[in-house]
Amino acid sequence: MSDHRVELSRPVSDEVRKTTCYMCACRCGIDVHLKDGKIRYIEGNRDHPVNRGVLCAKGSSGIMQHYAPARLDSPLLRTGPRGSGEFRKISWDEALTLATGWLGEVRDRDPKKLAFFTGRDQSQSLTSFWAQQFGTPNYAAHGGFCSVNMAAAGIMTIGGAFWEFGAPDWERTKLFVMFGVAEDHDSNPLKMGISKLKKRGARFVSVNPVRTGYSALADNWIGVRPGTDGLLILALVHELLKARRIDVDYLVRYSNAPWLVIDAPGTADHGLFARDAEGKPLVFETVTERVVPAGTKGARPSLSGRTPLPDGRAVAPSFQLLAEEYLDSRHAPEAVADRVGIDAATIRGLAEEIGRVAFDEAIEIEQPWTDVYGERHQTFVGRPVSFHAMRGISAHSNGFQTARALHMLQVLIGAIDCPGGFRFEPPYPKPLHAHPRPHGKSEHFGSNQPLAGPHLGFPLGPEDLLVDAEGKPTRIDKAFSWDAPISAHGLMHMVIANAHAGDPYPVDVLFLYMANMAWNSSMNTAGVIRMLEDKDEATGEYRIPKIIYSDAYSSEMVAYADLVLPDTTYLERHDCISLLDRPISEPDSVNDAIRWPVVEPDRDVRAFQSVLIDLGARLRLPGFSDSRGQPLYADYADYIVRHERRPGIGPLAGFRGLEADRTGRGAANPDQLNRYIENGSFFSAHIPPEAQFFKHANTAYQDFAVRMGFFDQPQPVTFQLYSEELQKFRLSAQGLREPAAPEAYRERIMSAFTPLPSWYEPFEEAGVDKSAFPYHAITQRPMAMYHSWGSMNAWLRQIHTRNPLYVPGAICDAHGLKDGDWVWLSSHHGRIKVEIARSETVNRDTMWTWNAIGKRGGAWALDPASPEATRGFLMNHLIHELLPPKGDGMRWSNSDPVTGQAAWYDLRVNIERAEPDVTSQPHFEPQKRGTREVADELRYGQEWSR
Repeated sequence: MSDHRVELSRPVSDEVRKTTCYMCACRCGIDVHLKDGKIRYIEGNRDHPVNRGVLCAKGSSGIMQHYAPARLDSPLLRTGPRGSGEFRKISWDEALTLATGWLGEVRDRDPKKLAFFTGRDQSQSLTSFWAQQFGTPNYAAHGGFCSVNMAAAGIMTIGGAFWEFGAPDWERTKLFVMFGVAEDHDSNPLKMGISKLKKRGARFVSVNPVRTGYSALADNWIGVRPGTDGLLILALVHELLKARRIDVDYLVRYSNAPWLVIDAPGTADHGLFARDAEGKPLVFETVTERVVPAGTKGARPSLSGRTPLPDGRAVAPSFQLLAEEYLDSRHAPEAVADRVGIDAATIRGLAEEIGRVAFDEAIEIEQPWTDVYGERHQTFVGRPVSFHAMRGISAHSNGFQTARALHMLQVLIGAIDCPGGFRFEPPYPKPLHAHPRPHGKSEHFGSNQPLAGPHLGFPLGPEDLLVDAEGKPTRIDKAFSWDAPISAHGLMHMVIANAHAGDPYPVDVLFLYMANMAWNSSMNTAGVIRMLEDKDEATGEYRIPKIIYSDAYSSEMVAYADLVLPDTTYLERHDCISLLDRPISEPDSVNDAIRWPVVEPDRDVRAFQSVLIDLGARLRLPGFSDSRGQPLYADYADYIVRHERRPGIGPLAGFRGLEADRTGRGAANPDQLNRYIENGSFFSAHIPPEAQFFKHANTAYQDFAVRMGFFDQPQPVTFQLYSEELQKFRLSAQGLREPAAPEAYRERIMSAFTPLPSWYEPFEEAGVDKSAFPYHAITQRPMAMYHSWGSMNAWLRQIHTRNPLYVPGAICDAHGLKDGDWVWLSSHHGRIKVEIARSETVNRDTMWTWNAIGKRGGAWALDPASPEATRGFLMNHLIHELLPPKGDGMRWSNSDPVTGQAAWYDLRVNIERAEPDVTSQPHFEPQKRGTREVADELRYGQEWSR
């Protein structure tokens, strides 16, 4: 195949090394061209299963990321006040000795006093394992700030979710509907997929308050008001139920629609599923007219009606409750149109198109297969309607239920893992009970002991919460407490605020990796900075006594660290894109990948993963040192090859066994990394044709998954349209189930934990005076940027160096504003002064801007007079991590009450004209530009110092 490729240009290098991109979370394959030992050019790897050679501006600009002046060049110890940027360079021996001393003291005395949180960490299977072996309950990554609503809602409803858990069937779908997706996520696969749709003439509908990027390519743009996606989705469900455009056979086979729900108000079983003596859910069988266990051979379950159980309790199929709920007129298009911000005819038209394509244009693939109930099928039947969603519906205080509603819609039309629909990517789907329960109760940890199990997981009921005997949280972020019971990714955005307040307790060491908490990775930026700088009046010590931070670049957070451990760039280290972690599989193949040092560091830096392994050995953590205190692993590369999570199951699935002939399960292969490098730094295993669809109920796929080691026995998934787990929390809120919810939490649990997907007004919107703050304000990331680091990249800065506030024409006209005017934008928490640009491609009540472009002067090696530091800005200054005060005296976290997802898209604002300016407000004093001199002009091939 490669012999027939057309060369796009003359060779610019004398060597090409293939590895994996790190410029966003797509993790595309790249070819790194080197000349004279330096990186000359980066292009896409045409053989890679993720991007097939396609590479975006971010990926191509990796060369400037690697040679960025902002790179840290040695360990640093703070010498001045926090935030001053005053450090002295120290050796790695001194740095690791200090870190070991600080961490060892905590582990000896009280391991929960270490809070270890990571940002855009692509090695969470390692960082979570390290924290578990350390014994602290306080670990999580950035997901609670980003997308936990998507993951939790998807896994709890269908056993998987959008983004890294599945993808549309780009080859076959005829109608693609996308909710709330900005251009930074999944950019290359999405661009490739949308181009396939366009070539085939398939229809693309985008639901998003802002029409940019992907949405600008859509055949139809539906510009909803932020936070109302759930209302729209439930109106679509209403219309499909009315038109009977639902797949009844699919619901009976694959969902809990026929499972019988107990109707016994005031009892501990009300709203739970009726079960037999073995715990199997019951259904009403229509032929024999009796109650039998679900899955009984030959049974024809009913989806409607009410019947008594032998003990006299009334029961009804969950679908009966679903139909009664969503056929109610309050879900009709006319009832929700004004609130959603679009007309009823548009809602009705979208529902009609979904129903028409799903059922009138159904497709079949000739391929025999056997389901998990033993029934043989000759074809895969497909409903060619697919959906995709991301942060736009996730970052709201009602985002969990909105995401559940979208998955319910998919199930109702039979469009999950079928030809033309949404398709699972291995190792998903997995049923909820196959995931671990969270660990972090006091009995789970102790001095110098590992945590009893993984930090993160899914509670199956209130009994799994991480609270003490008095109901108080045992984690610093209050994850898995009554504040956020199903916080599957933790609440990174609450760590600093809670630690500063000593609520539920203070911490001694805050250990962060790639988490720019002093700037755009936190809500309430100015408040967080004050917390990091604040000292205890009695002792004169910082309220957060010690901060260890690791990053490759001089971000804003570096200035607030006491000890800085400089990371390498992604082209200088080993990494593992593991099936244990964040997979890069495709619907038809199992894929994982590595990074490896295509160049060696020219600075005194070390890969954070190897540093963490070194610290684990120095601390004598189980799993990192042997009984004599000797290190188990030389570095991260050694760990990748030899670590086993279960016998024969390691970080990488490919080239296992001593002969490199095992896939999934197999002994460690000392040559495994070399085999990956020879294969383009990735491994791919094709899923057999009979196993490619209906993975949730396909015997061939379940057997394939067991052979691969995803689980040790088949784990078919029954889609949970009705959530018994959520109903258990409601029973606790009614005092009918132990542990009973504290009184202060009961009302919000009753309203937010509905077992059927629901919509409620976002909390900030409900808590502020709408006449004082009549508009919405949101952010999204541009295609050319990804988190903080993109806007210090010399090439990407030529695309974006500042970010105006985009204001709808109607608001401009109402306030007499035009392009280039300056305004004060205010919220209940604060106000900012920014420059505006008029826009006609946004919901009429919504203002927006690009995120992560505004910088603090001096950070990222940017000149304090750079546009990013003077005219760039953040919305974060308007957002508080707490909601406005209520009459009960409590200030709730500004988060989804189910998962703890940060609700930074719920922001309500007002706008008023301001005097022209040259600097956005608030404007912070510049930070020192680090310990290294930076050139005023960058040229390839030169050193970056003066």
